[in-house]
Amino acid sequence: MITAGGTLLVATRNHGKTAEFREAFRKFGVTVKDLGDVEGIPEIEETGTTFEENAFIKAKTVADIVGLPVLADDSGLCVDALNGEPGVYSARYAGEHANDADNNAKLLRELDAGLRTVGIDVTEPEVLSPAQFVSSLVLYDPQDGSRLTAEAQVEGLILREPRGSGGFGYDPLFWLPSFNRSMAELTVEEKNRISHRGQALNKLLELIGR
Repeated sequence: MITAGGTLLVATRNHGKTAEFREAFRKFGVTVKDLGDVEGIPEIEETGTTFEENAFIKAKTVADIVGLPVLADDSGLCVDALNGEPGVYSARYAGEHANDADNNAKLLRELDAGLRTVGIDVTEPEVLSPAQFVSSLVLYDPQDGSRLTAEAQVEGLILREPRGSGGFGYDPLFWLPSFNRSMAELTVEEKNRISHRGQALNKLLELIGR
């Protein structure tokens, strides 16, 4: 699927993600590029109902255009008290053009409304619900139609109020009891070590190395 001296395209324009993947694939002697290095890639409609389906849609769509192996990821937050929402809609929970603050605000509003309907006063508890960060990775090779998939998750709790200024997305609301800190209060090294995407990437690298 990937060989030394070959090229792997990552289906992202997030340079932070690209740097992470580039470092991970260094030992395979693979050149890692992203969507900023190619032209003609349209906006991809993520119509899947699972993280893996959306990751595959992105990987295959891009791979069929560029003719190279493509790695794509899809990740998000699943909150128990909201029956798994926002799930695959995590990035656009508050609308297509929503930012992190918008999504976090909607999450707290939805939790507030849901918990009040069952008689829980959300002004009192410090945490509102168990939750999971989930990441799914798909590596697709258009030459033979083969693919490798890996998924991982991190368990935590949703805070009533955000804490920390690091990270992005829902990190300030995601409390990790084992660290006694929110995801946004971790160092970059700590987050990379335990993050859902980091764990999924390690699983994928094990599959490639076999």
